Amino acid sequence: MSVAFTKEESAETASETLLPDRPISPHPNLVTEAGLQALQLQLREAREAYEAAQRIEDVNEKRRQSAVPLRDARYLTERLRTAQLVPNPASIETVAFGSTVTFSRADSRVQTYRIVGEDEADPKAGSISFVAPVARLMIGKAVGDVVGSGTQEIEILSIA
Repeated sequence: MSVAFTKEESAETASETLLPDRPISPHPNLVTEAGLQALQLQLREAREAYEAAQRIEDVNEKRRQSAVPLRDARYLTERLRTAQLVPNPASIETVAFGSTVTFSRADSRVQTYRIVGEDEADPKAGSISFVAPVARLMIGKAVGDVVGSGTQEIEILSIA
């Protein structure tokens, strides 16, 4: 019987469904309480998706449907293992991890972001990673401080 008519797949086909690991950041894995809970939820969802894929009878389809949740579960397990929970800032005197900062840019735009861990950062939803250049400029600064230079200057307006 020709290989074309069997359900067994070749090593080449199998390797196509093994995804490379998601890259792990070299920075400390700082997380807020919400970020830690989000990682735990994502891991649960990845495991559920993997278990659902394991119920598929077709070997090729099972492998295809398992690839992403398996890769995500490996990544999320590592991120949870290395997570360093950082409590909310004790003060609003200076910008810190977990602070919500409102600042104005040199072009008069006013923006507000919460400084969070890398995995929970979502600029469209109002949060940026603590390793983002603008966050690194602001950490440790107070209301009224101007950081940056030239057209990249920002002034911190408020800290919450």
